[in-house]
Amino acid sequence: MSTDYPTLVTQIANLIPIGSTDPGFQTMFPGAIDYAEGMLYRDLDLVATTVTDGSGSLVANTREFTIPTPSGGGFRVVEAFNVITPSNSVYPAGVRNPVQFVSRPFVDTVYPSQSSGTGLPKFAYRQDESVIVLGPSPDSSYPVEISGTYRPAALSSANSSTFLTKLVPELFTAAVMVFVSGWMRDFGGQSDDPSKAQSWTSQYDKLFKSADIEELRKQYMSQAWTAQQPNPIATPPRV
Repeated sequence: MSTDYPTLVTQIANLIPIGSTDPGFQTMFPGAIDYAEGMLYRDLDLVATTVTDGSGSLVANTREFTIPTPSGGGFRVVEAFNVITPSNSVYPAGVRNPVQFVSRPFVDTVYPSQSSGTGLPKFAYRQDESVIVLGPSPDSSYPVEISGTYRPAALSSANSSTFLTKLVPELFTAAVMVFVSGWMRDFGGQSDDPSKAQSWTSQYDKLFKSADIEELRKQYMSQAWTAQQPNPIATPPRV
């Protein structure tokens, strides 16, 4: 079952316990959301945070390409970069020509300047958050298709549900409680006191393992590159 912002506020307040209208709690809670979302988006390779953008195009004789901003936010990780031919193609039509990401020294050594050969780009490196450098420089204004991950809008009273609250609500709650336990100056309190549940960090780790496997299955990156649940007793492993 999914959750939402008002429900999460009530649940966390009950787990502490503290009144949800407590000024200290209200000041702390946005920080707990930021902490939990940052941890989960970095730990989990969520299919839900993958987006493909075809709005960009290369500039002829220019090795720098400015990464477009897809709907929802900028690219955090660029996973695939396709140059589309012919150059007069209207996206999504045309032939996709994958560009291989390599090291900066490789591109700068083989293609040291914008004038050191032009053609269909074959290699690239990400210079910073906004720019990808290509080699060789494009000889035409080819359309570009980029796929990668982005950060969805944060959970808040104005944005009452996200992928995390819908897909992994129990894991999200555990991640929030890790931060809240620190706010209460009680990071180890649950594990130190046998009468309480195990620590929230341990609970997060336990829940994360199953969520991570599910995401890998979605991407056919599970056992033997399939969508199957890993089977520890299958001999030989599935192929």
